Order: sequence, then C-alpha cells, then structure tokens
Amino acid sequence: MFYRPQDGHGLPHNPFNALITPRPIGWISTRDGQGRDNLSPYSFFNGAAYDPPQVMFSSTGSKPDVGDTKDNVANIRETGVFCVNVCSVAHKDAMNASSATLPHGTDEFEYAGLDKVDCELIACSRVANAPASLECKMTQIIRIEGPSNFVVMGEVLGIHMRDDCIVDGKFDATKYIPLSRMGYRDYAAVREVFEMARPDD
Repeated sequence: MFYRPQDGHGLPHNPFNALITPRPIGWISTRDGQGRDNLSPYSFFNGAAYDPPQVMFSSTGSKPDVGDTKDNVANIRETGVFCVNVCSVAHKDAMNASSATLPHGTDEFEYAGLDKVDCELIACSRVANAPASLECKMTQIIRIEGPSNFVVMGEVLGIHMRDDCIVDGKFDATKYIPLSRMGYRDYAAVREVFEMARPDD
C-alpha cells in the first residue's frame, strides 16, 4: 500500500503514528504565572543533544480557553521553563488521567492523584516518585506546518534520578519499566533490554 497524506489513506484509523514506534513519553509539567501547576503527556518527545543536554517535544492542537495551543505551551511561553518527568508502567493510569482535556488552570497532579514536589532550579513542580525528572529552560518554540503545531526545545539545567534506578553507576531502566507509546490507543512496557557495541567502539 502507498498513500499520500494529502489524499487520505482510506483506512478506518490514521496509520501515521503507528509507524513511528515505540515513542518515549515526555510527561511535561509546567507552572503558569499565577502559580498553577499543569501536567500532560506528549508522545512526540525525545532527547535532542548531549552537550549541552537538550530535549524537545511537540504539541498539536489547541484549546478554546488558551488560544492557538494547549496549557503547557502557553505556560512555557509565559515562564520559559518546564520539567520532563520520565513515565513508568506503574504510572500508566495517572499518566492517562493527566491527558484529559480540562479547563485552563486545573491542576492535573491533583486530578490524577499524584504527589508533587518543587523543582530545585526552576519555578515548577515535578512528579514526586518519577524514575527521573529533567528541569529545563526553554530555548526555542518553533511553529511548524499546521494550525496549532509547535516544537518546544529546552536545555536541561538539572536532573533528578531515583536512587533505586542507579545500578553499578548506570541509570537502569529495567528497575522501573519505561512506558512507551505505540499507535492508536496502544502502549508498550519496555522489559527486554540487550546491548550491542557500535562498530567503531
């Protein structure tokens, strides 16, 4: 099968995001200028560079009570900071609850029943028992094709890692089982890990 997205695919469900899998989930927390916390998952998320460490996520769609985007991007525009919380399988239900479309200013930490703590370097909350959290300073917000599509770039200023996830000097993802996004409404638990040396190692 071949199709051009502009012409449509003819299938009952859009296959596009089922082709780019598995995708890490950026569980992004922000705080607006009035001190109200927000937490939402983004599956268009990844690391972008090592030195300095940088991350990116894309936000698609908008809310009538925010304007041309959603709460987190609006908050980042206002404050210039955000936190990426690593999402484990143990957090799957809370992560899903935090994806609900709620009125602007609603605290998704409370809505999803999550404990939160203040970040160290930025004015923002983070998920208290997340395997890791990355405190970030926004460096760019890039508008891309489409009415409400934005890519947010951030430099990582500080990193929290749960002590039980550090084994023999390495951050061990098998200690918390990462949750990743597949296509449609499907998710995957990353339980099998193997090592391969690069040819030039």
